[in-house]
Amino acid sequence: MTARLLYVMDPMCSWCWGFAPVAEALIAQAQAAGVATRLVPGGLRSASTALDASTRRYILEHWQAVAEASGQTFRFDGALPEGFVYDTEPACRALVAARELDAERVWDLLGLIQRGFYEQGLDVTRAPQLVDLAEQAGFDRLGFSEALIRSETRAATVADFSWVQDLGIAGFPTLLAERNGQLALLTNGYQPLERLQPLLARWLQQAACA
Repeated sequence: MTARLLYVMDPMCSWCWGFAPVAEALIAQAQAAGVATRLVPGGLRSASTALDASTRRYILEHWQAVAEASGQTFRFDGALPEGFVYDTEPACRALVAARELDAERVWDLLGLIQRGFYEQGLDVTRAPQLVDLAEQAGFDRLGFSEALIRSETRAATVADFSWVQDLGIAGFPTLLAERNGQLALLTNGYQPLERLQPLLARWLQQAACA
């Protein structure tokens, strides 16, 4: 019997930031039962042009709603400055590179990217910033920098995006439980920990008995 969780998300998705403490607790719950979690970046936005004023206003209103629902901290002052291109592919690719280099340390980088973007206002669409954060997470700077631009990493990122799309996952965060190749949906979208812990506990019990 093989079992694992699949956490499908985007590091620049505000609801994923709101869900971060919940995800951390659920991943720890699964780990305590001997079940690992694989991080799957889903690709929230691909953009080539800067945000216009109305889109920026809409996103910041969305962030406010997430902050109120989750209690997570957002830096609104100076957020999404003029000229910002909201392209999440580089940050997703950074997580893919980290996952291939050190699957355990990828979680540290995820936290740094999320806190950097939402709490500190860092531009995590830029490769140099992502390399700085990876170094803070304990990755070798040169090795990570090379992995980030490697064609294999780009292809693996595209493959993750395609897998998520093929499953019909339309929103993040999504948490899937996989047992013997069969997927079960634990959540699609933000939910509080007290609602998800019992669901995961039941699935872990069933997985242990299978």
